[in-house]
Amino acid sequence: MFIINLLRTVLVQLPRTHKRIALISFDFVGLGMAIWLSYCLRYSAIFIPDIRQLLLIFAGPVIAIPIFVRMGLYRAVIRYMPERAIWTMLQAMSLAALGWVTLVFVAELAGRGVVPRSVPFLYWLVGGLVVVGSRFAAKYLIWAPRDDQLHEGQILIYGAGDAGVQLAAAMRAQGRRLIAGFLDDDASLHGRDVAGIRVYDPEYFPTLVANFGIREVILSIPSVAGERRREIVQKLTGHSVKIRTLPPISDLLSGNYMVNQIREIDIDELLGRSSVPADQNLLSGMIEGRSILVTGAGGSIGSELCRLVLEWKPRQVVLYEQNEFALYNIDRALKALNVRNVKAVLASVTDEHRLRRTMLENQVDVVFHAAAHKHVPLVEANVFEGVRNNVFGSLTTTRVAYECGVKNFVLISSDKAVRPTNVMGATKRWAELIVHDYALRAAQAGSGQKFCAVRFGNVLGSNGSVVPLFKEQIVAGGPVTITDERMTRYFMSIHEAAELIVQAGALSHGGDIFLLEMGSPILIKDLAKNMIQLAGHKVRDAENPEGSIEITTVGARPGEKMFEELFYDATSAEPTKHSKILRTGGYVEGSELLEGLSQLQEHTQNHDEDALRRVLFAMIGRFAESKSPARSTLVASTSTSPHG
Repeated sequence: MFIINLLRTVLVQLPRTHKRIALISFDFVGLGMAIWLSYCLRYSAIFIPDIRQLLLIFAGPVIAIPIFVRMGLYRAVIRYMPERAIWTMLQAMSLAALGWVTLVFVAELAGRGVVPRSVPFLYWLVGGLVVVGSRFAAKYLIWAPRDDQLHEGQILIYGAGDAGVQLAAAMRAQGRRLIAGFLDDDASLHGRDVAGIRVYDPEYFPTLVANFGIREVILSIPSVAGERRREIVQKLTGHSVKIRTLPPISDLLSGNYMVNQIREIDIDELLGRSSVPADQNLLSGMIEGRSILVTGAGGSIGSELCRLVLEWKPRQVVLYEQNEFALYNIDRALKALNVRNVKAVLASVTDEHRLRRTMLENQVDVVFHAAAHKHVPLVEANVFEGVRNNVFGSLTTTRVAYECGVKNFVLISSDKAVRPTNVMGATKRWAELIVHDYALRAAQAGSGQKFCAVRFGNVLGSNGSVVPLFKEQIVAGGPVTITDERMTRYFMSIHEAAELIVQAGALSHGGDIFLLEMGSPILIKDLAKNMIQLAGHKVRDAENPEGSIEITTVGARPGEKMFEELFYDATSAEPTKHSKILRTGGYVEGSELLEGLSQLQEHTQNHDEDALRRVLFAMIGRFAESKSPARSTLVASTSTSPHG
């Protein structure tokens, strides 16, 4: 083995010119030996040539080498030579044999010797074996599995199309991993070789994992629809293999990725959510040519909203953020796209003077209010800051937007605002009620301003969500911690949430609470299992004590609900023109809201946490949801709306 590895290293490191000289020398000697061996086979004895026969034997490679050069046999890189090159080599050998036969025929006419008729045929046969066999023996020697390759395990590529073939070629060129085969749904390819790699039926996947030590599957199906893609990923999980994927075909065609740039599978590919294309009229009508302000622009939802807004030609985008580092990151990311209509403002939503100045100077038309403290345990432990930022920050932002004539105001709310059991959810419900109250004011004043809220569940990969936490725990070798095995949550991708938020804002009549259709709730334990399996590990539990990563239950955190809801009353929700967006209304007695806000402010100033919590939860339970109100209903309700 040492000698083979040494020879392989020497061959690989030789300069290209030296490799060609070595190959030509080998062919010269090999073809001469092939002619001599042909004589031996013909006479069934060791052949001792005379001087004329030696000249004929010597003439064989002299004729063959120029033909091989012309046919490109010395241009090909043996290490990457495809199997179809066999036919080129056989054609070259056939021409070389015919050239030698012509010389033999001329020699016989000149009376220079007689060559048995079977020798040219034997020469073609033996010479072909020498030429073809030497190339593929060298290829095997250079590509023979190394110990490090065997240790890392073999790879399967799902998809034997053009992208899969290019990926296989790129991976072979790198030479770091072994490709055991292709998986493909096309039954006509099963059992055949594509680019020298066997194609298997996906149904044999468990057998291949067991027999070949498969460690990873790469999805090379960039053009497959999302639903089918999710089905494939779900079938592959559970076999202790890591799953990665090529980027979407649109990214490949646009040049954002190369075919050998593989990325990790996104967990949202396992959510089973059906994708609904965005309504371009709603998006463009809400954004195009308008000045947009996004509060909390450096957060997960805020930053995605900024990216989406810039795709639809706004007049200006104002990034409003109190976290300096977050604002720096999103400002840099957006300006890297060569856009000039982005302005970064470092300030808090509780700063009324700065908010008013920003909205007036930039003639803001639309506000997406995403700024909030959202991490449940942290807000629970810091109730005064939670109320200050989430309630009074929302009150300040909404009031200033109303007074500055902002045309559309969209509050990003949360499913935790429904029957809240934690401070974060309660503050979000207060923010919804504040926005609804200003919708009543706008309706009474006839200003045409539209204030609404959009309520949805968790977004995958957002700051503070379980997905980044689980990823960190998996990389560290576990355990993955969950609070309760029965706990469920709604999930959607950040990009989908951002698109639906903008479209919901465009559908607003004023005073609406929009509910984004979140699909079915997911067990947090199942989410953890899927992420462990996607990373190529097995869950260690009572049924599988040999697994690599354990899931442990640590108990619910303060204020944490076992499951989340999107509705106070599901019968109050009405469909909209978008299948993923529902609408409900809200009813608030303005005098009660004003009184409640005064009490919250008093207890915050007095630093009375118990009283603050009491008021925070006591009042919102009296404000129910109703059918989405028409404009006339809004106007009629404004008689009780506060005007302070």
